[in-house]
Amino acid sequence: MGSLTIGELAKEARVNIATVRYYEKRGLIERAPRTESGYRVFPLETIEDIKTIKNAQDLGFTLEEIKKVMAIYKVDDYFPTEEMHQLSKEKLVEINEKIDQLNRLRSLLENAMACPVSEEPLPKKSCPLMKTLAKGRK
Repeated sequence: MGSLTIGELAKEARVNIATVRYYEKRGLIERAPRTESGYRVFPLETIEDIKTIKNAQDLGFTLEEIKKVMAIYKVDDYFPTEEMHQLSKEKLVEINEKIDQLNRLRSLLENAMACPVSEEPLPKKSCPLMKTLAKGRK
């Protein structure tokens, strides 16, 4: 089993060294043992761990959510489907709430844009966007 220094790991995983340190500090990747001279040495599989973390972030998972998933996944050789199912269900609810929020925002902006553009300045209180925002969620 090979190992990598922090610089080699960062290069292979396409992140900067500070990211590796941060992930290690947050418990997203295992703490690397140190050589007698004080260098961190990471196992090769840490490259895939970091790539997985970055991919999960790109999909919208928070670091805390990723930490949970990684911890569950790395516990044993079995796959805890019940726990993963629950995490997936919670994330799906969150995503649907965000979609609803974005749809409301789209509707608000479309309504504001439907008003004709005036050549003359209008009073601030007649701005359709501001009027809608001031009403709140109704």
